[in-house]
Amino acid sequence: MTINLSEDAKRLIDRPNFAHLATLMPDGSPQSVPVWIGREGERLVVCTGEASLKAKNTQRDPRVALSIVDFDDPYSEVQIRGRVIERRPDPQLKVMDPISHKYTGKPFPFRAPEGRVALIVEVEKERYTKLPFERPPSK
Repeated sequence: MTINLSEDAKRLIDRPNFAHLATLMPDGSPQSVPVWIGREGERLVVCTGEASLKAKNTQRDPRVALSIVDFDDPYSEVQIRGRVIERRPDPQLKVMDPISHKYTGKPFPFRAPEGRVALIVEVEKERYTKLPFERPPSK
């Protein structure tokens, strides 16, 4: 069942906060990796190479989980579960470049287009949490 993202979740996704993407290995064990993330309406976008473990895992089993923590306020976070519903080839990096701009201010630096793919994730469950703590000042 697809759901709409909350405004709090969209705010975290649309800023350059790193996400952790969890996929399932062939034996059912979890595999988690930090990723850049984009958004197309209510769907999430993770770009990768087809040879990556996350691409291979989601080809076999499309179920994923993501967690995103606010870079400026680590007590603000969202947990998402969903499915990869589309594997969009991205040889010209038209999907990847805007995401790279969000995180680095520049186009994606690795321009070899072979095997680039955008994983489109449909969100099935989302939970945003803001805990009542403050980060101590850096020393």
